[in-house]
Amino acid sequence: MARTAYNTVAENYAELVRDHFANSPVDRAVLGLFAELVDGPVAEIGCGTGLVTGHLHGLGVDVFGIDLSPGMLAVARRENPDVRFEEGSMLDLDLPDGELGGALAWYSVIHVPWDLHPAVFAEFYRVIKPGGVLMLGFHVGDIVRRLEHAYGHDILLDAYRMNPEQVLKQLVEAGFEPHLRLEREPQGQEKSPQGVLIVRKPR
Repeated sequence: MARTAYNTVAENYAELVRDHFANSPVDRAVLGLFAELVDGPVAEIGCGTGLVTGHLHGLGVDVFGIDLSPGMLAVARRENPDVRFEEGSMLDLDLPDGELGGALAWYSVIHVPWDLHPAVFAEFYRVIKPGGVLMLGFHVGDIVRRLEHAYGHDILLDAYRMNPEQVLKQLVEAGFEPHLRLEREPQGQEKSPQGVLIVRKPR
């Protein structure tokens, strides 16, 4: 469902989010913090059109992107020719154990059903090295929002809002240690509070 939807909207989505960071100092700040914390290669998992991947690259992070949607990846490669992008699923990452200094899932886990989160977080834990950092960005809440028209197209896409306490509990159960939790109120067209969690794999 997510792959088909994002293949359809890739070009329109890229145009809509192009100036996001110019208008979101909080997001710039937390991504800057993440860039300071990581040591070693970083994967943005669910990178979409590569907006965040390119931003981190500009901050000097050794980063590459992974996404399920070939359409989104085509835009990401065009917009960020100096960054590597690969097709893949966060449920089965084609990466060795402990390969990454950090991983970022910026509003990508929101398309994964809640009952699959433990499997996703276990996979993130597997590919991050001891001492490495994981950051999640997500919509805060406890409902599923079904999108049937978005970015100028008729699509079918579920967006799962996430309870920060429950997500942090699942991350700890996967083996991570809490580092930072942040929530902010909705801005502009946002319909719910926004959350960020940063956790670390023990050394």
